[in-house]
Amino acid sequence: MVCSILALIIGVVALEPSKKPLNVLTKRINSSVIITLKNGVEYHGTMVRCDGYMNILLDGASEHVNDTLIANYGNVLVRGNNILYIAIDVPHR
Repeated sequence: MVCSILALIIGVVALEPSKKPLNVLTKRINSSVIITLKNGVEYHGTMVRCDGYMNILLDGASEHVNDTLIANYGNVLVRGNNILYIAIDVPHR
């Protein structure tokens, strides 16, 4: 009882293994994603690989800034520590 109250007080809540961000990503391999970086640049493509550091390999990737297409690429490796957020199962535009 004391441990669970302490966990709520300090904000430590254990997630179910299926709800952890890395597990969610690995289950969605070959899904269409939009990755937004901390600098505002977006990469759209199909996620083909993801590792423990959330480095993500995209296939058929395109780079967008302010909803403007900048470039199309074949494969792009996005380094996990640059990612602000990831939208999964996004329909292709």
